[in-house]
Amino acid sequence: MVGGNERMKKIDMPYHDILESISDGVFTIDLDWNITSFNRAAEEITKISRNEAIGKKCQDVFRSNMCEDGCPLRNTLLTGKPIIGRTGFIIDSKGEKIPISVSTAILKDTKGKIIGGAETFRDLSELECLREELRGKYRLGNIVSKSPVMQRIFEILPTVALYDTTVLITGETGTGKELLARAIHELSPRRDKPFIAINCSAIPDALLESELFGYKKGAFTGATKDKPGRFKIADRGTIFLDEIGDMSPSLQVKLLRVLEDKSFEPLGSTKTEKTDTRIITATNRDLTLLVKQGKFREDLYYRINVIKIELPPLRERKEDIPLLVEYFLERLNRIYKRDIKGLTPEALSIFMAHSWPGNIRELENVIESSFVLCDEEFIGIQHLPRELLVFAQKGDKESLKFTRELMEAHIIKAALESTNNNKTLAAKKLGIHKTTLFRKLKRLKSTYPFF
Repeated sequence: MVGGNERMKKIDMPYHDILESISDGVFTIDLDWNITSFNRAAEEITKISRNEAIGKKCQDVFRSNMCEDGCPLRNTLLTGKPIIGRTGFIIDSKGEKIPISVSTAILKDTKGKIIGGAETFRDLSELECLREELRGKYRLGNIVSKSPVMQRIFEILPTVALYDTTVLITGETGTGKELLARAIHELSPRRDKPFIAINCSAIPDALLESELFGYKKGAFTGATKDKPGRFKIADRGTIFLDEIGDMSPSLQVKLLRVLEDKSFEPLGSTKTEKTDTRIITATNRDLTLLVKQGKFREDLYYRINVIKIELPPLRERKEDIPLLVEYFLERLNRIYKRDIKGLTPEALSIFMAHSWPGNIRELENVIESSFVLCDEEFIGIQHLPRELLVFAQKGDKESLKFTRELMEAHIIKAALESTNNNKTLAAKKLGIHKTTLFRKLKRLKSTYPFF
C-alpha cells in the first residue's frame, strides 16, 4: 500500500490534477494486479475510498462480471491491444450493481518496459435509466411497440383494466391477443388471482363444456371424481377465451348465462354454482359476419363486445420490427448466455420487406431459428431460414426497393447530422463522391420529409 502511495506522489502534479478533475473513474495496476492509483471519480462511482483501494487486488475492489476470464485489462496485457467501450457492471461497497463502460491501456516506464495497466470506467446508470424509460414507453407487459396504433392501445389499457367489463380482442393469428389479455389482467385489481387461458378451437366441443364448467362424479363414463372447470379455477381472476368464434351454439347459450348472472352448472349437477370471473375473449374471425350467417348468437356478441380492441397485423406496423428483433434477441441472449448484437443491414432489409403472414409469432420463430444457427456477432442472410429467403426472392420487388431506399435515407441523414450538415465530410464518411451525395439527396428529399 505504501508503494502505491509512493507511485501516486511520483505522478507530475498537472497529470494528477487532470486525473482528479475528469468524471470517468481511472485506476492503474502493477503486474501483480495490485491497484497503484485510484482517482476521485473512481471513489465516487465505487463508493470505495482511495486508501481502501490502493494496494488491493483490483478484482477484490470491483467485483465485476468482467473479472477472471472476461477481464479487459488481462486481455490488454496479454495482447498488447487496448479495449474501448466494453460494457459490464461492478458491485459497489453497498452491494449495488453499477453498469459501466470500460477502456484499457498498457502502462510503460520511460524505457518502454511494461509495468502494469490502466483502466478508465464510466458510470452508465443515468444512461440505463433513460434507456429503461424509453423501453417503458414502448413496452407494456411482454408487448413491445412504437407504432401509433399500438401506442393508442397502450394509453387506454390501464383504464380498461380497472373495470370488469368484457373485452373482445380481434386480430389475425399471431398478433399477440393472449399477451394483450394478460397485460389487461396484470394491470387490473385481479392481478393477484388466476389468469386462465383456453383456446376454444383447440378442444373438441364434447370436451370443451367440461373444461369450462367442470363435472360431477358419475356424469359420464370415466368421471370417477368431481373435477372443477376453468370458471371455478379462475374465480376472482380472469378467464381468456381465445377463438370464441369457433364455439358451438349450445355452448354459446351457457356462456351467455355466465355473462348475465355469473352462474353455471357443472356437467351431471343440478346445483347452480356462482363465479366471480372477468371474461376476455378473442377471435381472428369476423363475428358480425358469423352473426349474419346465424353461426354466432347476436345477444352473446353484444355481451362480449363491450370494449373492442383490434390488434393490427405486423405488416401494418413494420416500424416495430427492429424493436421486436431487439426484444427477442435480448431474451434469447439472457437464456443462452450469448451476446448476439442484432441483424446485419442485409438481413434487416429482408425482414422489413417480408409481409409476415404469421405475424409476431412467425417473427419470433425466425429469430430463434437464426439465433441457433448464428456463430457470429450479427445474424446475417446466411443464418436465415431457407423459406424466408425463397419468399424474399419471390416477394414484392417494390417492397424490397422501398425498404433499401428507406434505410439508405436514414444512413445519409445520420451522416449529415454527425458532420453538422457538411455535405463534403458526409460524402467522405459514406465513401461516395460529393456529386453522388447531391444526386441522392435531390431524389430522397422529394420522398422523405425528414430531410
